[in-house]
Amino acid sequence: MSQEKLAKEIVELVGGEKNVESLVHCATRLRFVLKDDAKADKAKLEKTEGIIAVKENGGQFQVVVGNKVPEVYSAIGQISNILDDSSDKEKPRKAAKGLGGIIDIISSIFAPLLGVMAGAGILKGLLLIASNIGWLETTETTYTILYAAADSLFYFLPLLLAVTTARKFQGNMFVAMTIAGALIYPSIVTLKSEGTPTDFFGIPVILMNYSSTVIPIILAVIVMSKLEKFFNKTLHDSVKNFVTPLFLLVIMVPLTLLVFGPFGVYVGNGIAAGLVAAFGFSPLLAGAVMGASWQLLVIFGIHWGLIPVFINNVAVYGQDGVKPAATASIFAQTGAAFGVMLKTKNKKLKTLAGSSTLTALFGITEPAIYGVTLPLKRPFIAGVIGGAVGGAIIGQAGTLAFASGAPGLLTLPIFYGPGGQGFPGLILGIVVSFVVSAVLTYIMGFKDPVEEETKTESTTSAQQSVRATNASDEIVLSPIEGTVVELSEVPDPAFASGAMGKGIAIEPTVGRVVAPFDGTVTVAFKKKHALAVVSDTGAEILVHVGVDTVKLDGQHFVSHIKEGDRVQAGDLLLEFDIAQIKAAGYHTVTPIIVTNSANYEEVIPQATGQVHSQELLLKLSSGNDQEQK
Repeated sequence: MSQEKLAKEIVELVGGEKNVESLVHCATRLRFVLKDDAKADKAKLEKTEGIIAVKENGGQFQVVVGNKVPEVYSAIGQISNILDDSSDKEKPRKAAKGLGGIIDIISSIFAPLLGVMAGAGILKGLLLIASNIGWLETTETTYTILYAAADSLFYFLPLLLAVTTARKFQGNMFVAMTIAGALIYPSIVTLKSEGTPTDFFGIPVILMNYSSTVIPIILAVIVMSKLEKFFNKTLHDSVKNFVTPLFLLVIMVPLTLLVFGPFGVYVGNGIAAGLVAAFGFSPLLAGAVMGASWQLLVIFGIHWGLIPVFINNVAVYGQDGVKPAATASIFAQTGAAFGVMLKTKNKKLKTLAGSSTLTALFGITEPAIYGVTLPLKRPFIAGVIGGAVGGAIIGQAGTLAFASGAPGLLTLPIFYGPGGQGFPGLILGIVVSFVVSAVLTYIMGFKDPVEEETKTESTTSAQQSVRATNASDEIVLSPIEGTVVELSEVPDPAFASGAMGKGIAIEPTVGRVVAPFDGTVTVAFKKKHALAVVSDTGAEILVHVGVDTVKLDGQHFVSHIKEGDRVQAGDLLLEFDIAQIKAAGYHTVTPIIVTNSANYEEVIPQATGQVHSQELLLKLSSGNDQEQK
């Protein structure tokens, strides 16, 4: 499948362009923030060729596509306005709260920089090796030029973070960059380096070295974006375009130097000191924990909380002793995938495991984890054990990282410091983690999909006919009382276009949703505005009450079910207050979608005008009856 076609499929299946609030990408994932997660067809996405996995973490809808993510991301930009900051976007959904919200913020800020950060980190590591073994002298101009290319990203990191933070919080990125530039302006740097006593209208200023720092500019831009919105609402349209930036610069630069800068530096240094102390107390134990847990943290998106710490350590101390142990986890999952490749008799899985092993060697582990080790369970556990063993070796060896970059074969030079101290321990650790994981995977085994594949191939044509008959002539009873509306008339392109599946809509007159057939609740959304039920014969129905009602955050809805509940036709599933929803400014027209429409030749509406709950609404036909005639 071409990247353009894949991009189009992804946009349609996440609910269409209008359902996307923002999009960034990291090394392997497209990270969407959607206005309504219910409009995304996760099941279809996971089955789409070219997509490895779909995950929902930290308030993001993440589509894992592997190494081709930059091309797919670019193709999305060409076929839509999703990447256009100036596009007219609707009011964004309510931000995620708690840990999920923090993870969303950090990943959105750092994900766009990971590619260039890895490239610069590799170059910096190669220069370290070249200077340590005498290939290049640090006094040579060649070294100076290459080092400038490698280090400029890190030196001017506040400028880059100002851009990504401003995009995340919808602030003026040019004002944000100007504030960041003030922190590393030559005269400010000179005041710090010369130890000149500094004050601002008599208020003492504690000067810090802000090049390569992370937290100060992020805090500053967050506050700046809030002030910007306030001034834009307060000031007259004729002056706000230049007076708002003026106020922001006059307020934020001194405030950052007085408050956010010192506070951010102290916090970053405090966190870094805590982790360094943990490794100082027991490097073997700390390394084992990091090696075992890193890929678990990646799965849940929590690893984003540690990435700023790694960067801060390199910026402040010139080295980081925490990150190297995480490298063992990378190579451990690589070894587990390799073990699967050696053991499986399933040709498709063997090919997938082999290609995943290759990409994982270069630090891209998502295909190996989501496509191979995690679904098979035991190989993933073997990888955790191997990571713990390798991490313990690396921690005990005292390996250090001297630049940033995703762990992998190409980035090994970033761990080679003066004299190569700790580097042999790193090599030993990753080799052991790889071998231990591969051997454990082979010994522990796993349920080889070859058995299921063989079973499928041996299925008789009569059994296939029975399955087709079971899927034909399914009937769906109306889950709502109201007026039937053509799906094309629903004021939401994701539903009206049929991208979510075929079906019908009802303008409700009674705020009750009942079961349309005997079956099982497969999805009960936390916002209570939508639910999905699958019948005992396989029909999958999504009932989405209203348009954009996810923004009500559960208000005016009462759910009577949870995921996994068995229901019978007519059972009460959900209640909602029609008047209150309309008063809040939302449409109540309710799409009733057959999300697995592709399994049926026809989805035929059976009702028009007024319909009562439990009256015949849809007929799902596979066309088998016509063929038999």
